[in-house]
Amino acid sequence: MSPFRATPPLTKSWDHFEFTVDDGVATLTFNRPEKLNALTFDVYADLRDLVAELPHRGDVKVLVITGQGRGFCSGGDVEEIIGELQKMETAELLEFTRMTGAVVKALRETPIPVIAAINGVAAGAGSVIALASDFRILAKSAKFAFLFTKVGLAGADMGSAYLLPRLVGLGRATELLMLGDKLESARAETIGLASSVVEDDALASTAAALARRLADGPALAYSTTKVLLTRELDMDLGSSIELEAMTQALLMTAHDHKEFYAAWSAGRSPQWTGR
Repeated sequence: MSPFRATPPLTKSWDHFEFTVDDGVATLTFNRPEKLNALTFDVYADLRDLVAELPHRGDVKVLVITGQGRGFCSGGDVEEIIGELQKMETAELLEFTRMTGAVVKALRETPIPVIAAINGVAAGAGSVIALASDFRILAKSAKFAFLFTKVGLAGADMGSAYLLPRLVGLGRATELLMLGDKLESARAETIGLASSVVEDDALASTAAALARRLADGPALAYSTTKVLLTRELDMDLGSSIELEAMTQALLMTAHDHKEFYAAWSAGRSPQWTGR
């Protein structure tokens, strides 16, 4: 565990989704397949808290998010969330929307690579959770749907209007967020929303192979790359170049960079430690 973790203990088990860690690879599985893994208030809160804890655990180098059954995540449960929101006052509603946004902020700001293995529909909040991941591997049967306008809300939700244009461009993001139509996996790959599309029965193994590659690789290099990609989205060029210069100088003192040179000199493969 990180030496910088304060008094609160790490959570030992999570009640509202499945969570496992195996040799550096953490897997979070939404487990309400009868409702296409629709989210509840508790799932949102646990997801926010889990992602915040991951860097402090010391045993996680990559996170895979997926769903049981026919869906990745169909968004907020209509009865358990949307129905309950009708009863809330403005202050409570703002607390809820800030919580949902905190999930996306945590996914983007964690220094751990996140893979979304999308098995079936990723709709509403489910589509934004996938959007906030670093890699999106889609089964051929998978579909995206940014459904917010179809329930009478702004298509800009949970950071979608910030993230999506940066992936697919303003024009396509406008179409997807304003109209809320389903996006098939083939088009998702064409416009750059999918990292890759694979046969349905190859989804788990493909995600596992990528997770293994990330977990076995130079973890410190991967994490700093993710952090810089996130931080530089709103920087000018000069600030970005300076930040990258300082980061590279720091990593040049790290164990993994020295290990690369030692391995190259000896004609062997590097043994990465993430330090």
